[in-house]
Amino acid sequence: MTGAIRRVGVVGAGQMGAGIAQVCARAGLDTLVCEADALAARDARDRVTTSLKRAVRRDKLTAEQARQAQDRLTYTGELDDLADRQLVIEAVVENPDAKTEVFAALDKIVEDPSAILATNTSSIPIMRLGMATGRADHVIGLHFFNPVPVLPLVEVVPSLHTSAETTHRAEDFARTVLGKTVVRSRDRAGFVVNALLIPYLLSAIRMTESGFATATDIDNGMRLGCAHPMGPLALADLIGLDTVAAIAESLYDEFREPLYAPPPLLQRMVEACLLGRKTGRGFHTYDH
Repeated sequence: MTGAIRRVGVVGAGQMGAGIAQVCARAGLDTLVCEADALAARDARDRVTTSLKRAVRRDKLTAEQARQAQDRLTYTGELDDLADRQLVIEAVVENPDAKTEVFAALDKIVEDPSAILATNTSSIPIMRLGMATGRADHVIGLHFFNPVPVLPLVEVVPSLHTSAETTHRAEDFARTVLGKTVVRSRDRAGFVVNALLIPYLLSAIRMTESGFATATDIDNGMRLGCAHPMGPLALADLIGLDTVAAIAESLYDEFREPLYAPPPLLQRMVEACLLGRKTGRGFHTYDH
């Protein structure tokens, strides 16, 4: 068994990547955040700083804890800077080509042969990403949930090539170091959570599309009738409608089940850049 993971890299610092970087830094880890270029890296720093300040305001962290987390975070626009990392977590856009390109590059850059190369993909097969490298036995899925600093779950997803040691180290990292609850899934599109969640969200979108009920009434029905903390359309807006569509397409490509097919309304909204909270408008309207 190799040593404890202390140096972590996060590739991509959007909503998910920034949250992953924050929880790693809060857990005491030397955390290097890599974005596409220096400007994007600066924006990533601003996102993480804002999130840490919000945690202080909500009494989730002390000001000193937030400062210590900031001190453990560094930012770069150069993928080559990840050479010394013991664990790299990829969190770029949910696109197979983009993720494959990152893994092929990391395979050449990361020097430690025992390093774990993990992906935060919601739906793309881990095997596909592992086969882009010469070390598929060290590639695994570590799927976090948004918002990462708040939600306690991580799905650990080994491929057919992932070694038992890599799986054990990844689970131990998520559970012991980050303090997350771990569920393990086989390497199939959607894993556990999204394979169950996405058909539910798509069903709500179809109900809206058909004119059967309004978005507000659908969400109120599920919140107040089923005690869900958030309605399905508000949840889709929070996830991002582009992400919901991408996961649905991956599920449909793999299983060819009609319940996974993205409804036309969802596709039109994505084309119109009405993506939910991050754009200020989706099935509901938000301050932006």
